[in-house]
Amino acid sequence: MRIVMGAQNCGFGPAAELVAVSRLLPGHHRVFVGDGVAASFARRNADAFDVIHEMSRSEPVQAAALDGLLASCDQVVSVMDAELALRAVVAGRPVVMVDSLYSFWRTERPPAAIGALCASLPRTSFAAADRHLAVLSPHERVLAAHLLAHHSVVQNFPGVAGRTAAFAALGSGPVTHLSGPVIDLAGVRDVPRGGAPEYDLLINVGGFKNFLLDFDVNNDYLRLLDRWIPDLLRDWPRFPRVLVCGGPYGAHRERSHEIAGGRADCRFLPQRALLRQVATVPHQLLAPGLTALHEALALGRLPLGLHEQHYAHVFTVRRLGSTLFGRSAGRFADVLPRHRIPEDDVAGTAALVEIAARVRTDDTLYARFRRTLNERIERYVALTPAELRHGVAELRDVLGGPQLSSVLATIFGEARGGAPAE
Repeated sequence: MRIVMGAQNCGFGPAAELVAVSRLLPGHHRVFVGDGVAASFARRNADAFDVIHEMSRSEPVQAAALDGLLASCDQVVSVMDAELALRAVVAGRPVVMVDSLYSFWRTERPPAAIGALCASLPRTSFAAADRHLAVLSPHERVLAAHLLAHHSVVQNFPGVAGRTAAFAALGSGPVTHLSGPVIDLAGVRDVPRGGAPEYDLLINVGGFKNFLLDFDVNNDYLRLLDRWIPDLLRDWPRFPRVLVCGGPYGAHRERSHEIAGGRADCRFLPQRALLRQVATVPHQLLAPGLTALHEALALGRLPLGLHEQHYAHVFTVRRLGSTLFGRSAGRFADVLPRHRIPEDDVAGTAALVEIAARVRTDDTLYARFRRTLNERIERYVALTPAELRHGVAELRDVLGGPQLSSVLATIFGEARGGAPAE
């Protein structure tokens, strides 16, 4: 079977989930399509695909090439990429829509209104279908893509059950499959355990780049980290070897800081190389993305959440607020307790960009950021092994679900993989 595969171009989460799905379908011809940060991640994990086509849909020639690939394939897998799913539907190809943020998408319209638009969708051309759904917000279009798909795979998270029931009540739509963590199960299972750690602290900033954030524009969060990392080395001599990992350090951006006898290496690792670090480094700070959190939990590690990069991180930490991870996570509210984050993806993310800029450039606010983050790190490193195990267990209870390999086996009939070792 020839499968065309793509992921939403926001951070590393969707692309990492696509890699996880692709690795469980080794018997098929897997064709990646996409650009930007998703393509960067795919290239760094090229062994998960048979072919990688880097193409921008904003270029008419490349968009036409994509439509040609879709017309000739047997199946499409989209990880939260609503446009790819819609193009596949217009091409008459069956779609599997995979989503780790199913309960996150905000809607102004009831499910019935979105369902009615999907039911009347013109399929004569992508342009006609795109115009038909133009009244929907970007979040609503993701949910429309689920309704148009043949199979909908949704990763478990608080709020997923209610949304699934609301759309199931429409009486039409895809077969919806609840899944546990959408992560590289074989990579987690096979990662070496028990070796001597190469580093004392891992800071995973994720892919960072999305619809607003970029490595060179709206990048005050990254510049704030650049200011803070030398101070981390000064404040924490117990962490003489620090690995700072993520998308911002790819494409010849790798660098190192050597301060006060410590060293911080900023690098962009392939996914399975990063998993080896997650398995061995004793302490970990994590931008609170769900995929990276699930990978840590599967390896039995409880990281400390870093401050929010974008609105989805606000949503995640808030929904996990009853857990040790949620209570412990760093947040910009520590620095600006009266500053309200708008309850909106774009506006909320823009507000966080503004906050990061203020904290970075205002010495008083930066001192508060440094102090409060040190306090959270101090409480984190003081957790006992039993407390850490409890923190992992409670998150697994909240976020668990059917194993991804079993879900894909139901859909494709021959997905392979194994459960991660505990």
